[in-house]
Amino acid sequence: MADLPKAEILTDAASASSGVDTPSTPDSTAEERKKALLQSFTPEDDKRIRRKIDRRFLFLIGMMYLIKQVDFMNAAAVKVLQVGEDRNVLNELNMTSNEYNWVQSIYFISYIVFEVPSNLLLKRLTPRLWQSRIMLSWGIVLACHAAAQNKQTMWALRFLLGMCEAGMFPGIAAQLCGWYRSDEMGKPIMWMFAFQNTSGIVGYLLAYGISYMNGLGGLSAWRWVYLLEGIFTILFAGLVYFVLPDWPKSARTRTWLTEREQEYVELRLSENAPKTDDSSFSKDEVVASLKDPRTYAFMLSQVLVNFAGYALTWELPTITTSLGFAGLPRNQLLNIPPSAAAVLAIIFSGWFQKQAYLTRPAYVMGCIMGPMLLFFILIATLTSRVGIYIACVFGNMFYSVYFIPFWAWRTSSLKGTTGAAFTLAFQSCVGQVGGVVGPQLFQSQFAYNGYKTPFAICAAVVGAACLANCWTWWLTRNVEWDVRRVQRLRMKELKQGRIYADDDVQVYNEREFYTGVKRDRS
Repeated sequence: MADLPKAEILTDAASASSGVDTPSTPDSTAEERKKALLQSFTPEDDKRIRRKIDRRFLFLIGMMYLIKQVDFMNAAAVKVLQVGEDRNVLNELNMTSNEYNWVQSIYFISYIVFEVPSNLLLKRLTPRLWQSRIMLSWGIVLACHAAAQNKQTMWALRFLLGMCEAGMFPGIAAQLCGWYRSDEMGKPIMWMFAFQNTSGIVGYLLAYGISYMNGLGGLSAWRWVYLLEGIFTILFAGLVYFVLPDWPKSARTRTWLTEREQEYVELRLSENAPKTDDSSFSKDEVVASLKDPRTYAFMLSQVLVNFAGYALTWELPTITTSLGFAGLPRNQLLNIPPSAAAVLAIIFSGWFQKQAYLTRPAYVMGCIMGPMLLFFILIATLTSRVGIYIACVFGNMFYSVYFIPFWAWRTSSLKGTTGAAFTLAFQSCVGQVGGVVGPQLFQSQFAYNGYKTPFAICAAVVGAACLANCWTWWLTRNVEWDVRRVQRLRMKELKQGRIYADDDVQVYNEREFYTGVKRDRS
């Protein structure tokens, strides 16, 4: 079908669906025209359009997050490069292990400070421009790590790195809310976190390979890690600039979607989704987010889980190296199985969410039990090298899987473009407090008993996160049941060869599905 002028799209679509002209009367509301347009598309059209969107986003955002994670976690990897030798990063920068922990904590402090301002510029400057700027600037700063000559310079560079990277993840998540329905967000989130955990494989393989460059050109291996990864990030920023889409009805989108398809993409979204024509900034949406208790409930959950999770991922290379299964440089390879297990579990998680067997909060609660149990195992089996390693594999796996349903759950109650951008950034920046504190748990004074004390603290924190998730579940119980209900109805209609276009999820005026804590089954 040829493109139609925008003003005629909805009216013509309604006529096509009903076979009669649709007059513009008070009874012929925008909601009726929306339904007519949606039903004028077939399930095959829907799949074709969504495949176009997936091709534009999934691999690209996965690669962006992989690179971000490699560049962020390389500090943990380089710590054990040439460990005990003169060219180790601790020796060259004259740092103690406790001082080196601040390399990660300072990064998160900066990230926290600049997360919200960065994300609020997303709409005004467009996602493509802002995300390519983020990658370019952090690539330059990362490459400069190779020139550090003392701990003060390294700390300063880590602060700059956090500042430059701030806004990347919440920016992508906010943009995806304008392309995917909340019940579909599990798919792009799955891709991002699958690639994130693939970064564990890629990053440690890179560290292993680059370890053989130690001394080449007069540079230590850890300096080569930062330099090469920084250069690659700079180059990839150019690809982001040319490929990353903006919003469904942006001018650039017309190069790969017709106007009628652009209209369909936005109309199929729920009422609270960001729209192309929304204003660049809405003070009311920021105020509404600050007044919403769900903002703080999700934030608390993220802080607590990140506290334990970042502690584990930061210490993971040191733990696996200390087990003595492999010497230098093969110790880097011991970190690959935890990442590989996480990738497989994330892929399963994406499939499981798509089936709508459970609401997202119920699935999250199942995921969080794994890390808590396995922290107890770490405490109990620290005399067994195999037991420690297995616990690390499964602990990392459950921590990684947790965020697939968690972030999809978070998107269901976001409201508007500014509201989504602000809320995600505000939550993410405060949530990174866990990244500041987590690495500081592993102080040298706790080494005498195999770090039992830090692991016990992590177990207690995960237990607190369970309680925080219960509170968040209570606050979102009606919307989340509505999301599951509509998702199952949409799946049923697709099986019948139709597009579901009836009542959608209500966020601004929630439907009531529960009486107290019990769901009304009438």
